[in-house]
Amino acid sequence: MPAVDIINAAKKKTGEMALSDDIFGVPARKSLVHEALVMQLANARQGTAGTKTRHFVSGGGVKPYRQKGTGRARAGSSRSPLWRHGGVIFGPHPRDYSYSMPKKAVRQAMASVLSAKLKDGELVVLDKLTLGAPKTKDVVALIGSLGLTGTTMILTDGSDNNIYLAARNIRGVQVCRLENINIFDLLKCKNLLTDQAAMEKLQETLK
Repeated sequence: MPAVDIINAAKKKTGEMALSDDIFGVPARKSLVHEALVMQLANARQGTAGTKTRHFVSGGGVKPYRQKGTGRARAGSSRSPLWRHGGVIFGPHPRDYSYSMPKKAVRQAMASVLSAKLKDGELVVLDKLTLGAPKTKDVVALIGSLGLTGTTMILTDGSDNNIYLAARNIRGVQVCRLENINIFDLLKCKNLLTDQAAMEKLQETLK
């Protein structure tokens, strides 16, 4: 059964937490992770792009010139797609790009990413993650004392809003509530910083 060290803000080990083998002991499944990521990005698309065909472009109701005798190609409307200011052939139209995957497959993809972070030493679990006041310098000092480099996701259970207020303006740091965790944010951030309480709730959610 996999386990992770519980540390304090001074990076001193205070205990050890056993993790679920179904979530943090899963082998890497890159194809499943890719599928879940593509689904999330597709569901985020607005799908509002639209162009006008010749049917919707105003004007063009009068034949631009007579049928014969001009030496030019026959034309019945100045809104033909071949003409300037004409319609668009095969242009985009409003559509819904969203689709869904089985919830079990999405959870397995999430478990694959979490297992990889644990294996690579990118998962940091504190004994308690709270702030007395929403001060950005406290979060910067915490990340510095833990030696975290690169982008960092702070995963919270939402009980302390000071963490969000203090870290929202730090470059390379993202605060995510437990119910909003997703594949895209996990892959975008290198490190995952959380506390013991949030980790227990995360395992209950993904089981």
